[in-house]
Parts: sequence; structure tokens; C-alpha cells
Amino acid sequence: MTRMQESPGLQKGWSIFAAASGLVGSLLLAGCGLQKDIDVELPAYPPQLVVEGYLENNRIPRISVTQSVPYLAAPTPEIPKDVKVVLTLPNGRRDTLSFAPAINLSTNKGYTHTGRTRLVARPGDTFKLEAYDKQGRRVTGTATMPPTVPLDTVEWKFNDLSPAQRKAYVLARFQDPAATTDFYRFQVHRSTVASDPEVEYTPDDRLTNGQAITLGTSYQFEPSDTLFVTLYHLDRPYYQFLQSVQDARNSNGNPFAQPSAIKSTVEGGLGVFTILNYQRQRIILK
Repeated sequence: MTRMQESPGLQKGWSIFAAASGLVGSLLLAGCGLQKDIDVELPAYPPQLVVEGYLENNRIPRISVTQSVPYLAAPTPEIPKDVKVVLTLPNGRRDTLSFAPAINLSTNKGYTHTGRTRLVARPGDTFKLEAYDKQGRRVTGTATMPPTVPLDTVEWKFNDLSPAQRKAYVLARFQDPAATTDFYRFQVHRSTVASDPEVEYTPDDRLTNGQAITLGTSYQFEPSDTLFVTLYHLDRPYYQFLQSVQDARNSNGNPFAQPSAIKSTVEGGLGVFTILNYQRQRIILK
């Protein structure tokens, strides 16, 4: 069994509940004299290329290409150095990205390949990705930029408690398009978008198609906090990828959960390739 080597933004540890449950179960079995160690030989699977790419308008394209590792291997990214990455633009021009591993300081995510010029991406534009190496491994992906869904209003309100307990909630409103099935990702970051979000939802419009949608938080923010409120309009493959990642996190290390596979948006390997379209507002709570 192999696993996809996640980027720094996706890595999570074992859940405390699962670890505690496994410990209690082991102690009970040992107390009853029923504990028995069994060696399970895992089948060997050839490592696959793992692609992670999020294109944005007016940004230099950056793609991460690693390879999968055995399930019980150390969680250290394995970066193949002979992979060629080619990005096909909406006008048909092919751009070969340079191998230049680094960290994107604005997102705190690693990448292995980078372009030379900023992209021009508009709603409806389709990009193609191809990554291949000398071993014959080849990963392809196609993604279309979703339409823009404006973030109409962002507002906040403080509770009426004492200054020491004063907290604020945040509300964001937008209009869902009526003619399509739509998927969203809503995030609230504190201070910087390079950190993990304080709040994150991935709703769809099954029950709110064509309606004004309001997403909010609890009373959890301090006076003078600087927040970044972001609404992503997602395509279906990327939405399903996010859902499968969350399911895999929830089942990882939990003996009572069914294993969950990552639903890749690429073919020939593992990973995700998508075009981001989002609206973001920076607010200071006063």
C-alpha cells in the first residue's frame, strides 16, 4: 500500500482519540491474555508521481512534483529530479517549467517547478498539465477556471461582555448563481494567509441554489485582529479532492473508520491540478 506524500499545508498527525482508543484496546486485550502480535506483509507498489498545482491569474505558475512512498515509510518528501513539467496555455502555447525547488513564502507551500512569466487566466480558460520522467511515468491534468462569484459584504460584530471577554464574529455574504451547480471554499485567516485558517468550510449549493448565502463564524476573534476573509469558487473535481483529503485525515489512524482514498484530479498518478478563482477581503476588527 502506498500513500500520497502531502505538502506542508496538508500534513496532519494521528488523532488523539484514535491513539487513545488503540492504547485502551491493547491494554484490555493484554489484561485478558488475548493479545497476539501478527506480522502483516504489505504488498509492494511502484512509486507514483504526485502532482500538486494551483494556478492563479497574474501569478507565476508553480507546480510541486514528488513521488508516493510506502504507507509506513518516514513522512519525508521524495523529489524526483528528472521530471519534466509542461504547461499548455489556453492559446495552445506550451511552456516548460524550470526545476527549481523552493518555498513560496506567501503561502508557505513547497514547489519543485516554476515558470518564467505571470499567467493570464480568465473564467472559462482551460489549462493543461503534463509531467513525465525517464522511467516512463506520465501524469496529465486539465482544469478550467471557474466563474467569479463576488464576495458582496463582510461584516463583524462584538459581544456585550467585559473588555477581557470581548470577542467578535464575522459574516460574509454572496449570491449563488442559479443556472449551475456550485462549490465553494470559505476561509478566515488571522494575520496572514500563510498560516492555517482559523475557520474553513467547503459548502455546495444543493439547498441554496440561486439564493443569497451567508457564512459566518463564532465569537472567536479579538479586538484589533487583522483577518483575511476568502471565498473560493471551485470546480467539481477540486471540490471532490478537498472532500477526500478531509475524509482521509479523519480515517487516518482511526481503527473504527473505513480507509478513504484521495480522489485525484489528474490521470496517470496522484494529486491535484486546478485554477483558483477567489475573492478576498482584509479587515481589521475595531
